[in-house]
Amino acid sequence: MNLVHRILCSSARWKQTMQNDVLPWSLDGLELGSELLEIGPGYGAATELLHSRVGRLTCVEVDPKLAGDLRERMRGHNVTVMHEDATATSLPAGAFDAAVCFTMLHHVPSPMLQDRLLAEAFRLLKPGGVFAGTDSLDGRIFRFLHLFDTLVVVNPGTLPARLTDAGFEDVEVDTNAHAFRFRARKPVMIAAPSAQA
Repeated sequence: MNLVHRILCSSARWKQTMQNDVLPWSLDGLELGSELLEIGPGYGAATELLHSRVGRLTCVEVDPKLAGDLRERMRGHNVTVMHEDATATSLPAGAFDAAVCFTMLHHVPSPMLQDRLLAEAFRLLKPGGVFAGTDSLDGRIFRFLHLFDTLVVVNPGTLPARLTDAGFEDVEVDTNAHAFRFRARKPVMIAAPSAQA
């Protein structure tokens, strides 16, 4: 992240935005269950708000300093912070009731890696588990904030097909003036029919 981004994402103002706007909009009507995965928590604004809603929260953060700082800050809470690449984690398949990511997909450095992240979220969810989150819409201010930073804009118009390709169903993508939210569900597995003699 560039300096402007680091200042913004670690600010009290961003935490307030997360609390008052981002989380209520993105999680409206969703059940997170007991085991929650947060992908790319960054400075942990959402983490601090989410952990009291679930039995256990696991965070996967690729930046070693951010992961270490968040791990220390959340020590003693029901939070595990892992320094790993969310496109290929060491976590077991089907471990989570829900997975979330907030305004971080555009930091994944290519569309191919973004698709790998979607596929990894699918792998980590239990059957019937929900994947939800937000990201920013493209625009001049958004691009200015990302000068000299990783920026791979996610098109909300093509995201439903990408989530479907990853295996999800019940895909919904909605937009407001500045952002989009998405939610999708991992199908409940149906047993294969028994072989006939």
